[in-house]
Amino acid sequence: MTIEVTRLDNGLTVVSQTMPHLESAALGVWVGAGSRKERIEENGIAHFLEHMAFKGTKTRSAQRIVEEIEQVGGDLNAATDVETTAYHARVLKDDVPLALDILADILRNSVFDREEIARERHVVLQEIGAASDTPDDIVFDLLSEAAFADQPLGRPILGTEATVSSFDEAAIRGFLDAHYRAPRMVVSAAGAVSHDALLEQARGLFGDLPGAAATQPVPAAYRGGERREERDLMEAQIVLGFPGRSYHAADFYVVQVLSSVLGGGMSSRLFQEIREKRGLCYSIYSHHSSYSDAGLFMVHTATAGEDVPEMIEALVAELARAGADIGDAEVARAKAQMRAGLMMGLESPVACAGRNARQQLVFGRAIPVAETVARIDAVTAADLRAMAAELFGAKAPTLAAVGPLGDLAPLSGIADMLAAAGA
Repeated sequence: MTIEVTRLDNGLTVVSQTMPHLESAALGVWVGAGSRKERIEENGIAHFLEHMAFKGTKTRSAQRIVEEIEQVGGDLNAATDVETTAYHARVLKDDVPLALDILADILRNSVFDREEIARERHVVLQEIGAASDTPDDIVFDLLSEAAFADQPLGRPILGTEATVSSFDEAAIRGFLDAHYRAPRMVVSAAGAVSHDALLEQARGLFGDLPGAAATQPVPAAYRGGERREERDLMEAQIVLGFPGRSYHAADFYVVQVLSSVLGGGMSSRLFQEIREKRGLCYSIYSHHSSYSDAGLFMVHTATAGEDVPEMIEALVAELARAGADIGDAEVARAKAQMRAGLMMGLESPVACAGRNARQQLVFGRAIPVAETVARIDAVTAADLRAMAAELFGAKAPTLAAVGPLGDLAPLSGIADMLAAAGA
């Protein structure tokens, strides 16, 4: 499964991974422009642009866009994240040219009709309302808001009712023109694809895109803090966060393995102690979100209001214990899970196309699987103990919580508990 990469004269990257045993392909255009690139008054516009790209071009109506892809049995979708927006398709091998043509059309020729903007604004406002009604969604927005206060990284990807209501054609085109530039765009495909054919078509469709470098994001500054929202719910949604590592950090994989040991599966420490032994929750896990210049390590769980004090006590104890007694056997198990997940992902053209595109945007090169495995294997139990002691001994943890919170200690109290437990 050879990965081939070509950079056009304007800076656009074309990457393909041929998987000759397949009859289909996954392909898309990944843009290094997510919610971090937005000014405060633009909050949510990257996501809104993603919606509007499907609402009609100079030659295709919104209905025709979906009909053309579905009449060959394919599917078309998109997603906006903090640092990227992806437009992608899955089709049979003979229909790769059609899919790429549609993707180019929606990115380059969308008309942003006023009536469609008004209609889609209503849809996105409903999406914002639905997220607000979902405690285990909104709690993560609150966590980011506290951890990266007053920064693009701390704002919701969907935007707010006020900002979304203000978007018009000029605002959408302004963001598109400023950030959808060739050096920060990747055409990526995996499966039954020919690199030469993909390259030739991409050159014809995207070769005249502006090549000027896109603006740099506002640097991230982790601050810590708390956001809590009292609601009449059966459970309290709780997320405890700590400063993590960027993709480029030398110890990035140390934090990744630590997350797996602590809360990466049913054999993890948090699941075994808090779910299995104590029965305090249905689900508990840890996760490490990384960005180009920052990271956020978090632990999420939900528990009944009356169990909140015991939950916090147990959680603090497990985090403190990680800095003292993580052993070789559980590290080996976590590494095996990570290696298996990586190898299984290589069997999916969708996963491969996305992985290859993100690596080009983040690192500017394809990362060999052997290199990733070697970095995972190099992590030791001593590395994890030191990292746990550093992360969870931080003076500024972050707390986000939604639900019945009357018995939830203030963040300062939780920080004191962490300090005392780790002493």
